[in-house]
Amino acid sequence: MSPAPTSGAPAGEYRESMTNLPFGFGPAGDDPNDKPGEGQPGPGPAGFDMSQLGAMLSQLGSMMSNATPSSGPVNYDLAKQIAVSQIPSSHPASSVDLAAIKESFALAELWLDGATSLPPGARTVTAWTAREWVEQTMPTWQTLCSPIADRVSNAWLEGLPEEAKAQAGPLLAMMGSMGGMAFGSHLGGALAKLATEVMTSTDVGLPLGPIGTAALIPRAVAEFGTGLGVGDDQVRLFLAAREAAHHRLFAGVPWLRDRVLALVVDYAKGITVDFSAAEDLASKFDMNNLGDMSAIENILGEGMFEPQITPGQQEALTRLETLLALIEGWVDTVVAEAIGDRLPGAAALRETLRRRRATGGPAEQTFASLIGLELRPRRLRAAADLWRQLGASRGSDGRDTLWGDPDLLPTGSDLDDPEAFVARDQQFNELLASLEGFSADEPEYPGRTDDGPSPSSGSTESGIKDV
Repeated sequence: MSPAPTSGAPAGEYRESMTNLPFGFGPAGDDPNDKPGEGQPGPGPAGFDMSQLGAMLSQLGSMMSNATPSSGPVNYDLAKQIAVSQIPSSHPASSVDLAAIKESFALAELWLDGATSLPPGARTVTAWTAREWVEQTMPTWQTLCSPIADRVSNAWLEGLPEEAKAQAGPLLAMMGSMGGMAFGSHLGGALAKLATEVMTSTDVGLPLGPIGTAALIPRAVAEFGTGLGVGDDQVRLFLAAREAAHHRLFAGVPWLRDRVLALVVDYAKGITVDFSAAEDLASKFDMNNLGDMSAIENILGEGMFEPQITPGQQEALTRLETLLALIEGWVDTVVAEAIGDRLPGAAALRETLRRRRATGGPAEQTFASLIGLELRPRRLRAAADLWRQLGASRGSDGRDTLWGDPDLLPTGSDLDDPEAFVARDQQFNELLASLEGFSADEPEYPGRTDDGPSPSSGSTESGIKDV
């Protein structure tokens, strides 16, 4: 893991460190022909020099005895302290900024009323400083990071040979505390950087702040508009519409937030760790420099406990990417419909944010560096096109009813061919319309087959994938 920047660390050095993967993660091996040591973990545990390992653990125990304890796989108190300490202090948002943001949200909600059947989901509208963003979003980061960090922590301990476990004894808990501090340190530094770049509470595709709280960061909004040559008022209104649309979706679809988190957990459950490099751990530690936390983080960040991507994980990752694409595609489509031609700079703003989300903006890259998992909607354009066509075919109310149950949503294969999904949906709706007035019990029921849908089988949407 790369160390969080200290007061004397050059800014450029820290930016480079953000591209490194965190404790427990190494670069993913995408090439199926990779050999052990070339991107893919090697097989089986390696041998140990038990005397060297014992000496290492003893000195680590001495070092950790005076350290701040961690109650889990990540020391979130340390993360918050580091993040806040690295963000320059600033005055709270001015009353003028807050009034402008509230006015933008009021207008955005009015426009959204004509573009979606989902009611407003934001109960509170506010403005945050960068430090306030860290404080308000930390509980959600904890929910997102803990499943993977916990699994990585357990996975490498499970791979430790029994002889090593017996010799380590209670010091294993101290090593876990060290890992929590290392991860917390990296998380804090990453959030400090991210806090100066995000513009809203939904920059990673789901509300990071308290439920029902919509927020914009005025300084980031102003910087974003300056880079595009678009006025602050247009940027603020466009981002308010996106923020409000996200909150409408998550408030109106109660299962959605839990579904995203469940897919992260599913991904974490499949993590296995190659322990063949553990022998190097003992050899690389400088026994005279164990008090240097940054040195420990550097060693732990070299990919020693590199996770293997299992078929189950890949399946969970694919489902997560599809769901995120559907979320972002829906927001993109609804906001474009709501704004129409009201904002001259809307097209430029929409395209910029599309690219930022689909190719990996600061939020996505930081999340990937923290837990080795990208919250990136890779199929955003296909999803937006599908929602647009469904809106034209069904109307906005009919389009939004597909969020009633996760099984009704388009799948990844549907994003490969949105037109085919919409065509099947139209055929099914036309079939039901032609059957109006008939009973499923009548033998002359037109078009009925032994395995086909019947009016008693459920709502219109329940038959989409059966046609």
